[in-house]
Amino acid sequence: MARDKITIVGAGSVGATTAHIAATRELGDIVLLDIVEGLAEGKALDIAEAGPIQLYDSTITGTTDWQKTADSNIVIITSGLPRKPGMSRDDLLAKNVQIVKDVSQQIIRYSPESIIIVVCNPLDAMVHAAAKVTGFATNKVMGMAGALDSARFSYFLACELGVSVKEIKCVLMGGHGDDMVPLPRFTTIKGTPVTELLDTETIDKLIERTRKSGIEIVNLLGYSAYYAPAAGAVKMAESILKDKKTEIPCCAYCDTEYNAGGYFVGVPAILGRNGAEKVIELDLNQEEKEQFIKSLAHVKLLAEQVDILL
Repeated sequence: MARDKITIVGAGSVGATTAHIAATRELGDIVLLDIVEGLAEGKALDIAEAGPIQLYDSTITGTTDWQKTADSNIVIITSGLPRKPGMSRDDLLAKNVQIVKDVSQQIIRYSPESIIIVVCNPLDAMVHAAAKVTGFATNKVMGMAGALDSARFSYFLACELGVSVKEIKCVLMGGHGDDMVPLPRFTTIKGTPVTELLDTETIDKLIERTRKSGIEIVNLLGYSAYYAPAAGAVKMAESILKDKKTEIPCCAYCDTEYNAGGYFVGVPAILGRNGAEKVIELDLNQEEKEQFIKSLAHVKLLAEQVDILL
């Protein structure tokens, strides 16, 4: 039986880490691609040489040749300029649109039946760009953001409550930015809403840190996070390839859902072999609706800018 094939575009920190985690999970054979000669090849060889130690058998190929990505089941796009101190995610828009456009055209050529997971920023806008260029069914294009943002919120909650991160089920919506919408009312610790365990002031403090966590890491390192984003992308890929039907917050297409009107935005979605198979519609209260509408408005603005650039 043929193994699944995963192409990871971009062999920088996010791409290489994604390849390594995917290999340890033995999700299939992995192609790591980059335009820089030797970069993907070297990192792929290093990851492959860890296989006998970590006991995984995935074949890892590094290349600059798109032909080697042919017939991939999943393509994860990590290529693009990373954030630096003082930059917002939106500052990356124009240059990364062109990169995602070029990558998407190659995906159409070599893996027209694949499912795309976008990781580069500004996330929601880049998902919109990939979907528009490829023309793929909307359930086959999505973005890794909610998986990361909910993980950050979960980690901060675990630290505050002194509980295992395994006990927390977090729900987060909206665009991947400072106006993301963590939902404490739907976030539970072993089934108990976090609103029953922490006061409003503490929750608000943790939400604010979650929103600023990306730039917190950028300011500490001088460049963007990569361990957690890579882990989020692999979690999504695993649910799809293994048809796990896991509910994961991610950037998925919403039309009538949440009255979004046809945009890719962060929502809880069921991920299975057919991609984003279902958007979960939560019964939001008025305050939550207002926050989501505000975040969606920003997503729409970026999508309009992408349309002009394309």
